[in-house]
Amino acid sequence: MTRVYLADEKNEERSALRLLLLDLNMEVAGEASDWFTTLVQVPISRVDMLLVDWDLLPINSPNAALDGLRKVCPTALVVVLISHNDARTQAALSIGADAFISKDETPERVAEHLRAVAASIRTIVASG
Repeated sequence: MTRVYLADEKNEERSALRLLLLDLNMEVAGEASDWFTTLVQVPISRVDMLLVDWDLLPINSPNAALDGLRKVCPTALVVVLISHNDARTQAALSIGADAFISKDETPERVAEHLRAVAASIRTIVASG
């Protein structure tokens, strides 16, 4: 079972993602509404995937923030959630995210993206 950590400041968005992840038979191993809590909880959560809202990253240093996240949880895949499919998409990938998901997508498309990331985790584990 894929273990996922949710980091999004909006409770309603975390709730919707939590329900979607449960429908996909993924385990929500933890969640936070701020960056500091995320960095503290992620290392002890033993997660496979991190879902991080772009707006939660420190605005002055998103690259350093994701580097710090990777240091405390080096094996997890990082998926950045974005609100608008624009230049932030490229920025999210260029700062070290493994994937991105637009919050503007339908729940079905979000589920497809999450399944694809989970499948890549299984592939990495199987080959490792």
